[in-house]
Amino acid sequence: MAGVVLSLENKVALITGGSRGVGAAAVRLFHEAGARVAFSYRAASERAEALAAACGGPGTCTAFAQELRTPEDGRTLVRRTAERFGRIDILVANHGVWEAQDQPIATMPESQWRRTLAINLDSVFGLIQAAAGQMQQQAPAAPGTAAGNIVLVSSTAGQRGEAFHADYAASKGAIISMTKGLATELAPWGIRVNCVAPGWVATDMSAPALNDPRTREKVFGGIPLGRVADPWEIAGPILFLCMPLAGFMTGEIVNVNGGAVLIG
Repeated sequence: MAGVVLSLENKVALITGGSRGVGAAAVRLFHEAGARVAFSYRAASERAEALAAACGGPGTCTAFAQELRTPEDGRTLVRRTAERFGRIDILVANHGVWEAQDQPIATMPESQWRRTLAINLDSVFGLIQAAAGQMQQQAPAAPGTAAGNIVLVSSTAGQRGEAFHADYAASKGAIISMTKGLATELAPWGIRVNCVAPGWVATDMSAPALNDPRTREKVFGGIPLGRVADPWEIAGPILFLCMPLAGFMTGEIVNVNGGAVLIG
């Protein structure tokens, strides 16, 4: 009896923020599932190039140095991916910024607010706009398959807010609303739009907070499973949402937070 096959053969995936953390785990998983993968990075060139080489090199996996702060940055990255691989079947908008230092709203610099929304939201608009347009123009990679999949990465902060991080919470809440609106808008084109909302994950971005004993104790105390996630545990649900097994899911917010959102 044949087992369950999880394959993205003949698919092209674009994953942002792919040089480390959840993004790097997703790059590896999508490659192992048979997809050709393009991913973006901002500054970690050695790490990014090593990952691309480990996943097959230029014909199979390509790393693009790309700032993501504006809609045009997002559109540029989509264009570069389509030029390299000829199509885009999957967009995973994973990149983002979160300031580890608590910042009360009364004193939050406007520059921090604008930077967070620029990276976490404005560039995502450009990515989705260009990727959806590309998916609408091209034929599905295989007969009977979806024309495209878009997975946006939000956060528990986008669902319940986060004190002293209003900028981050606002950007991730907007990602959830975009998911719901775009799911119905793009469904007639055969494009599914879903969202993964992680809680705390052991990544470089969260390391400063998790390495602080007081913060770490507070974080762990708010997670029923009693630990933070490994990046693979977020990348796995992202991969699943792009599989035929999830073919009737669109507009969904998939919680991956160890139960934290239930008690927060």
